[in-house]
Amino acid sequence: MNKIIQLKDLGNKDYKATWEYQEELFKGIVDLKIKNRREETNLETPNYFLFVQHPHVYTLGKSGDLSNLLLSEKQLEAKGATFYKINRGGDITYHGPGQIVGYPIIDLENFFTDIHKYLRFLEEAIILSLHEYGITCGRSEGETGVWLGAGTPFARKICAMGVRASRWVTMHGFALNVNADLGYFDNIIPCGISGKAVTSLNVELGVERVNEEEVKEKIRKHFSNLFNATFDKSEIVNQQSKI
Repeated sequence: MNKIIQLKDLGNKDYKATWEYQEELFKGIVDLKIKNRREETNLETPNYFLFVQHPHVYTLGKSGDLSNLLLSEKQLEAKGATFYKINRGGDITYHGPGQIVGYPIIDLENFFTDIHKYLRFLEEAIILSLHEYGITCGRSEGETGVWLGAGTPFARKICAMGVRASRWVTMHGFALNVNADLGYFDNIIPCGISGKAVTSLNVELGVERVNEEEVKEKIRKHFSNLFNATFDKSEIVNQQSKI
């Protein structure tokens, strides 16, 4: 089993271009698994982890409700935002500057074959990272992601999650608000959950800006520990010219 994960930092990248790149990596792993099965070979499958930030964009999961987008096409254009209906789980969410997005594209058969455990580990990597900043956070029963004040009238979501998996290969992932413009969340019913607020790490810490590279390093460390994996950082430099 290959427990090495190739880490790629894409910098600031268009959502559609990144989605297509995810699909390319995803298909490469799935095709290799099919080849192994058909030809009775045992070729090692690769694993990837993409860090990226997107220009303003709203995405709707395959089971999401379009009515949770509160903007018309013209209003989207006026805000400089785009919209995509995509093939992950979950409802609607927002991506934009100041938000760290992580897309693990991994073969779970290299680690464990349990989607529920995979989602919980994704949440745990974020929870442990935020704990390093003195942030008390955790899970909210029946609601994927990472929350502050769960179960109270002050519940607020700091990290959204939505994944797709086929043949135990994952794609899509998480979006952690670090220095996000929370005003963009006013244009949707985030994750289809009414009456719940969203927050950002800089807001919770009461600072203007948090070092995003430092946050990414903490996420990488905890993800690596949870999955008992090793990151290959040889391609951590900006990959924009390659996709």
